[in-house]
Amino acid sequence: MQPDCWRSLWPGPSVAIRAGRGRCRFKNMAKFMTPVIQDNPSGWGPCAVPEQFRDMPYQPFSKGDRLGKVADWTGATYQDKRYTNKYSSQFGGGSQYAYFHEEDETSFQLVDTARTQKTAYQRNRMRFAQRNLRRDKDRRNMLQFNLQTLPKSAKQKERERIRLQKKFQKQFGVRQKWDQKSQKPRDSSVEVRSDWEVKEEMDFPQLMKMRYLEVSEPQDIECCGALEYYDKAFDRITTRSEKPLRSIKRIFHTVTTTDDPVIRKGKERYNFPNPNPFVEDDMDKNEIASVAYRYRRWKLGDDIDLIVRCEHDGVMTGANGEVSFINIKTLNEWDSRHCNGVDWRQKLDSQRGAVIATELKNNSYKLARWTCCALLAGSEYLKLGYVSRYHVKDSSRHVILGTQQFKPNEFASQINLSVENAWGILRCVIDICMKLEEGKYLILKDPNKQVIRVYSLPDGTFSSDEDDEDEEEEEEEEEEEET
Repeated sequence: MQPDCWRSLWPGPSVAIRAGRGRCRFKNMAKFMTPVIQDNPSGWGPCAVPEQFRDMPYQPFSKGDRLGKVADWTGATYQDKRYTNKYSSQFGGGSQYAYFHEEDETSFQLVDTARTQKTAYQRNRMRFAQRNLRRDKDRRNMLQFNLQTLPKSAKQKERERIRLQKKFQKQFGVRQKWDQKSQKPRDSSVEVRSDWEVKEEMDFPQLMKMRYLEVSEPQDIECCGALEYYDKAFDRITTRSEKPLRSIKRIFHTVTTTDDPVIRKGKERYNFPNPNPFVEDDMDKNEIASVAYRYRRWKLGDDIDLIVRCEHDGVMTGANGEVSFINIKTLNEWDSRHCNGVDWRQKLDSQRGAVIATELKNNSYKLARWTCCALLAGSEYLKLGYVSRYHVKDSSRHVILGTQQFKPNEFASQINLSVENAWGILRCVIDICMKLEEGKYLILKDPNKQVIRVYSLPDGTFSSDEDDEDEEEEEEEEEEEET
């Protein structure tokens, strides 16, 4: 017995069932394909990655994360603390899709970012300092509490005791040493050998007390060289109108007085002006730097004549047309963050005195040497130029931020430079050298102490093959002249 109709519940859209007289007809019946199931007997999930998903980067994410801005490529954190972690991923460890901004390689500069290994003393230094600060603070609080509880007479006695204690500490130098920086021992510029003999020692406190007043007026022996006129436009330079410093490739002669041809000429004299004695015939005159040499003589007593080669860097005309010789020097700016100084671009125009005071603190020897050279040469003015880098990382380009003019005598009094003391130290050194026997000696300052020593050097010290050849040539010339 057949049913009137078989009603099928086949879940396919292409299946049509028609009920008829005792029969059912199927039209466009869909085929059911059973999916391939990968059996993983050792765990969960598929056994292998499908080909369409192979080598595809994957970053863990959470469906509960909130979406940020559409084009928020930089991933900048929100300034408001309420929304700091609102739009950030919970995973955050993956960086497959992170954006990294690459800078132009032309502006790349190698910077040493290696961290030096700190010693145990440096690591525990701040810890000890903080502990001492807390101890001092507790001690002051306890002392203040005791003063409040004591009667009036006892308070006065306690204040007197504290005052005497501070006076004693100030008088005898009882201070805490934990906050003082350790000084690194410096190396000597010349290695002192064991066979060198110390002939004399001069300490700085003794030299600072010397004075010598019997110095005659200087006498010009010879003046050589050529000078260029100073451009007064440099005096109007400020930090807002800085001027680039040009690099001029000129020849600067640094010849010692031992090799100076003028000093070795003997009694020969030339009238002023004379050409530069260090310029050779094949040199271009335009390549020689603007410098003039003035050979001057001082009489230090009745037995010593001192001949000094002085230098002028330029010449300047005054308001009435008079000619003034000047010395021009420059001061280079150092990073104010590392030397406890001042920023020249901010303070040079308004606080120039603070800038020169800082330079005097850091470069006192340099300023004293320039002032002494200007005094010996007889220059009317000493001009100082303030030079800084065009950029903090560019050591090839510099700019002039300003200039300042001083009279050597007035500037010497400002920096506490005593000319009488300088002549006294020179006379002391000359007297010590005159007492020594004929030979080779070296005057050297101790790098870690305020002491100057005179060493006796053995024969052949600091001598080169060229010096030996020159001595042999001089001996041969003397033998030829005798024959």
